[in-house]
Amino acid sequence: MLHRRRIRLTHVGFRVMVESADWEETRIVVEKISFSLQILNNPTEMINFGDLYGVLTAVVPLYVTMFLAYASVKWNIFSPQQCAGINRFVAIFAVPLLSFEFISRINPYKMNLKFIAADSVSKILTLIVLFLWANLSKKGNLDWAITMFSLSTLPNTLVMGIPLLKSMYGDDKESIMVQAVVLQCIIWYTLLLFLFEYREAKNMIMTTYEKESSNCSVSSSREFQERVERNTCNEDDVVSVILSTPPSNPHMLQSLNRVAPAIASAVEDDKRELHLFIWKCRCCISPGVCEQSVEVCSREDEKVASTEEPNIIQSPRSLEMLKKILKMVCFKLVKNPNSYASVFGLTWALTSCRWEIKKPQILENSVTILSDAGLGMAMFSLGLFMASQTKLIACGNRLAAYGMVARFVAGPAVMAVASIAVGLRGTILQVSIVQASLPQGIVPFVFAREYNLHPDVLSTAVIFGMIISLPITMLYYILLGL
Repeated sequence: MLHRRRIRLTHVGFRVMVESADWEETRIVVEKISFSLQILNNPTEMINFGDLYGVLTAVVPLYVTMFLAYASVKWNIFSPQQCAGINRFVAIFAVPLLSFEFISRINPYKMNLKFIAADSVSKILTLIVLFLWANLSKKGNLDWAITMFSLSTLPNTLVMGIPLLKSMYGDDKESIMVQAVVLQCIIWYTLLLFLFEYREAKNMIMTTYEKESSNCSVSSSREFQERVERNTCNEDDVVSVILSTPPSNPHMLQSLNRVAPAIASAVEDDKRELHLFIWKCRCCISPGVCEQSVEVCSREDEKVASTEEPNIIQSPRSLEMLKKILKMVCFKLVKNPNSYASVFGLTWALTSCRWEIKKPQILENSVTILSDAGLGMAMFSLGLFMASQTKLIACGNRLAAYGMVARFVAGPAVMAVASIAVGLRGTILQVSIVQASLPQGIVPFVFAREYNLHPDVLSTAVIFGMIISLPITMLYYILLGL
C-alpha cells in the first residue's frame, strides 16, 4: 500500500509530494531532491571557505617544493647528474615506501566492490582501445598508448582527491578515495611498470635484431660478391647467401645483375628476406653464373633443410622473441622495489585486519620517515625536470591540449560509462566521476622520467592540471548534482 507523505524542505522553501511504500525510500528521495535544490539555489554553499582552504593547504606546499627545485637548477645548485640521481631515489625508495604505507593502512575486508569494479572496468576499456589503436592504426604506437593510459586513468587522488571530495560529499566518502589510491598502488602502478619494462625490453631486442640483421647482410653480400667476381666456385660448389635487406645494398644488386638480371629485379621488388643457393653449372664458359644455375627461395616461416644451417636471426615478432621479452620484463620487475611494496602492503593489511595486529613502532617510524617525503620529493623531481627544459610548456601547446582533453574529458567519460554499467547510482556514482576528473597523478611522471617516455607531456599535465582542475572539478560537481 502506498502512503502519500507531504514533506516540507524548510531549508530550501519547497513542498514535495512523495509516494512510497516505506520511510527508507522516502528518505532517499528527499535527500536527492534536497541536494539538487541546494545546488540550484547556491552552487558554492556546499563548499565553504574552510573546505577550499583545506584543499589549498594540500596543494600549495607541493608548488613551493617544485619552485624551490626549479630555482636550484637555475642557480646551478644541482647538476644534471645529481638531478637524475634525485629522480632515481624517488622512483626506487620514496614511491615504494609511500605505496606500502597507504596500502598497509586499509581494511581490505570493507571495500566498496562496485566502485572497485567500475574503476577496473574503466581502465581495462581504456587499455583495450589504446592497444587496438597501437596495433591497427598506422599512427598508433606502444609509446603513446602507455602515455595516454597514464593521462586518462591515473589521477592525483591522494593530494587533491581526498580533501576536495571530502568537502564535497562528506567525511564518509573519504574511504572511497583511499580505496582508489590503494587500487592505483596495487594494480595500476604495477601494470604501468610492466608496460614500461615491456617497451624497454622490446626496443632493446629490436635494436639488437636490426644490428645483427645488418651485419649478416653486409658479410653475406661481401662474401657473395668476392666469390662471384673471382669465379672460385667449383662445379659442385654451392654458395648459400641470406639477404635480410636486399634493396639497401647496391653492391649486392650489382652482383646479382651479373648472375641473372631477372633475379636482381625480383630482389628489388620483393621486400622479404631471400635465401639464395648459387652454384656453377657445366655449361658456363663466361665469368659469373648462368641464369639456370640460380635458385631463389623466399624465406618466411619455413626451415632450411641443410646439414650446416646458416645463422638464422629470429624475428622480434616471433613467439620465441615474445617469451624472451616477457622473461626480461619479469626479471626487471622482480628487482623493482615497487613490486614488493604492493605485495607486502596488501599482505600486512590482510593480516593486521584479520587478527588485529599493529605494526611495531620501529617499523612504523622507519617507513614513515621516507614515505612522508615521497610526494614532496616527487614534486621536487618535477621542478628539476621543468628547469631543464627550454620552454615553460615543455611538450608544446598542441600536445598539452591533447593531454588536458585526455585527463579532464576522456577519463571521466569512460569512468561514467563503466560506473553505470556495473550498477553505481546516486552519490557514489557522482564521486566516481568527479574523482576521475582530478588532475594528473605525480607518480606516473616519476616513472615516465625514469624510463624516458614523454616526461615533458606528463610534467605539463601535472603542473597545469593542478591549476585548472579546481574549476573543472566544481563544474562536474554542479552538473552531476542537477
